[in-house]
Amino acid sequence: MAAQAGLRGVTVYVFDSSPLIDLFRHFYPARFPSLWERFDDMVASGRIISTREVRRELEGHGDRLSQWCKQNASVFAVPTGEELGFVAEIFRVPHFRTLIDKRRQLAGGAVADPFVIARARCTEGCVVTGEKHKPNAGKIPNVCEHFGIEWTDLEGFMEREGWVF
Repeated sequence: MAAQAGLRGVTVYVFDSSPLIDLFRHFYPARFPSLWERFDDMVASGRIISTREVRRELEGHGDRLSQWCKQNASVFAVPTGEELGFVAEIFRVPHFRTLIDKRRQLAGGAVADPFVIARARCTEGCVVTGEKHKPNAGKIPNVCEHFGIEWTDLEGFMEREGWVF
C-alpha cells in the first residue's frame, strides 16, 4: 500500500469501530485540542486507516462522528483483492467464523472485524480495537495473534505514540 511504503519504520494503525466511537464519545475536541491535532495529523499522513465496513458500522453514530467519517472518507478504503483473500484465510479457521455475528449477518448489517484484520495484515499495520483477548474465542485479538498481526487498544495506541495530555 502506498501509505505504508513511505512510512518505513513508522506504524500504520488500522482502526476498528469501537476506538473511534470511544474517541468521539469521551475526547471532546474543545477539551482535548492537542489530541485531535495529533490524530488529524496521523490521518493526513496515512498513519490512521480503516476499511469501508467500519464506516458502514459507524453510520448514524452521532453527528460529530458521522461528520468526521464523511470528511475523512479516504480513511475508509474498499477492501483489495489481497485483503479479500486474507478474509477467506481467516475463515478457514472454524472458530474464527464467529467474527460474523449471526444476527447482524441475517439483518444485512455491516461486519467489519475480518476486514480490519485483513487490512492490517496487508499494510503491515497494527489493529486498534476495543475488544479484549479471550481464550479460544473468535475475537479480533485472538485472530491477530494467530496470524502474527500486531494489535492494541485505544490506550495502547496512545501509549505507543507517546501521547500524554
